[in-house]
Amino acid sequence: MVVARVAERRQLREENKSLRQTLVPRFEPKDIVAVSAAMREVLKRVEKVAASDASVLLRGESGTGKEVLATAIHAAGPRRERPLVKVNCGALPETLLESELFGHTRGAFTGAYETRKGLFQQADGGTIFLDEIGEVSPALQVKLLRVLQAGEFQRVGDAQTFRVDVRVLAATNRDLEAMIGAGHFRADLYYRLNVVPIVIPPLRERAGDIPALIDHFLSRLRRRGGRAVRLSPEAFALMESYAWPGNIRELENALEHAFVMCEKDAITPSDLPVAVQNALTREAGRAAAPGREAPRTLEELERQALLEALEATAYNHTRAAIKLGITRRTLGYRLEKYGLPRRDPTRAHGGNGEDGKSEIRDPKIEANSKSE
Repeated sequence: MVVARVAERRQLREENKSLRQTLVPRFEPKDIVAVSAAMREVLKRVEKVAASDASVLLRGESGTGKEVLATAIHAAGPRRERPLVKVNCGALPETLLESELFGHTRGAFTGAYETRKGLFQQADGGTIFLDEIGEVSPALQVKLLRVLQAGEFQRVGDAQTFRVDVRVLAATNRDLEAMIGAGHFRADLYYRLNVVPIVIPPLRERAGDIPALIDHFLSRLRRRGGRAVRLSPEAFALMESYAWPGNIRELENALEHAFVMCEKDAITPSDLPVAVQNALTREAGRAAAPGREAPRTLEELERQALLEALEATAYNHTRAAIKLGITRRTLGYRLEKYGLPRRDPTRAHGGNGEDGKSEIRDPKIEANSKSE
């Protein structure tokens, strides 16, 4: 009798354990929309790597959500109760970035009025996210390598060695392998960062996520704005057909633009940004033009998006960068890469801006461009 009861309890425990495992909710990080098969695969990798302490290199175009995924990795990992410190390596010049990362002593340079801890010390026990890692200078790469290898660093102007225990997540939209070949990025640092690579597909390759992303961002806008605004079928079809060269960031900004411009309870195509509205015109032009094919490769799509942004802003680089959701420096790299003209070849130029007029600068873009 006793043996039978013990066996029965053991069986009940096993069934309960199996049921709990069956009912475990699917890994769904906050603010990440993943309906498409491509993004579901990305989330599988995120879930696996989050439980470890390995370094992760997030790859993908600008605006694909690399920072959001880095936040999800930290939040689901063993360091979730410790700090997550984020730094944009492309937003600061080398001298300031070194001080930002490692700290400095009083009097180390002009303006260093007191000793200051760097971001690595602030992240001790937690995670540091190094965005735009491809923008770091070769000299600073050596110091980053030392932190990753030995957990040691020195503050600017200080001979004392400090130790930290930090998990490193990094992100880039640049071709690091090509940079290594050109001698602009250290191979040993690359291998330290690239323990687990995660490639985030651009929005044009995960079109199945667009409806869910629209719903996600519209719900957020409704809560903030206190308005029950919906998307008309015509506007929805237009957004689904658009290529979104600026990826999720561009889609979010387009919806916010439309939400502000919408005067009724439904967003129409005329409320959307001009670049999205022009998608219909471009598609009609391609269909009408005999022998003209739509771009098929990623390079062709990117080149076309750059040219369209330049034409839509009269070759004003600041406005074009804002439209594409990238920095002016990145825009310059892309123009050089594809051999695109920096000025309108059909017009005479003068003045201060790229279009012959004084540029109207955006504070966010201007902050980044000062570091160039």
